[in-house]
Amino acid sequence: MVTSAAAIDTELGVVKTGKEADVHLIERAVPDEPGQSILLAAKRYRDAATSDFHRSGRYQEGRRMRNTRDSRAVQRGSAYGRQVSAGRWAYAEFETLSRLYVLGLPVPYPVQVSGTELLMEFIGDGTEAAPRLAAARLTAAELAECFSQVRDAMHTLARAGLAHGDLSAYNLLVHHGRVVVIDLPQVVDVVGNPSGMEFLQRDSVNVCDWFTRRGLDVDADELFGELVAELFG
Repeated sequence: MVTSAAAIDTELGVVKTGKEADVHLIERAVPDEPGQSILLAAKRYRDAATSDFHRSGRYQEGRRMRNTRDSRAVQRGSAYGRQVSAGRWAYAEFETLSRLYVLGLPVPYPVQVSGTELLMEFIGDGTEAAPRLAAARLTAAELAECFSQVRDAMHTLARAGLAHGDLSAYNLLVHHGRVVVIDLPQVVDVVGNPSGMEFLQRDSVNVCDWFTRRGLDVDADELFGELVAELFG
């Protein structure tokens, strides 16, 4: 990681566009020091006025906003409130990444968060981002290995009392055989959120259905049962 105060961030282009945020490629480097350079991903959340937010309020049940002024602004839907909402997602994802990285979950390393921008490790080769699982070309053996890694990640989340809440082949990257979990602002406390068990089951179904369609014999009910056992074991 480049930590020098002399480092300069240079925008290299857009990695991915989405309904809620765009991911930009950033080079952080110290001028005239070739060894002091690293690529980072900058995820920039849009406010509700310029995005198609689909993050349901159900994800936020059980979470509280400490600043009452911000809370009122969000409820009113003012311009300031829309900006606060976008910032909340960025901070939520940064905090979640920080916690899960410590737990050993395969997630991008979180670097910093400021306003509506989250800066994190770039997963890819050179300036080419790693493919999503949905776009990866895998052999039967590689497919089975990827499922094993996804299942392990879901078990790690469940042991911490959490569910991804929106898990699918579109927010899993495959980088040199390693599955990396992304898009984590909506992670829910399964017990604290009234819809927690529903989110956990949906994650299980989404994952298993995708692998099943590609010829791998996996069972969503079995996976869900394993995760519930982790929660209450």
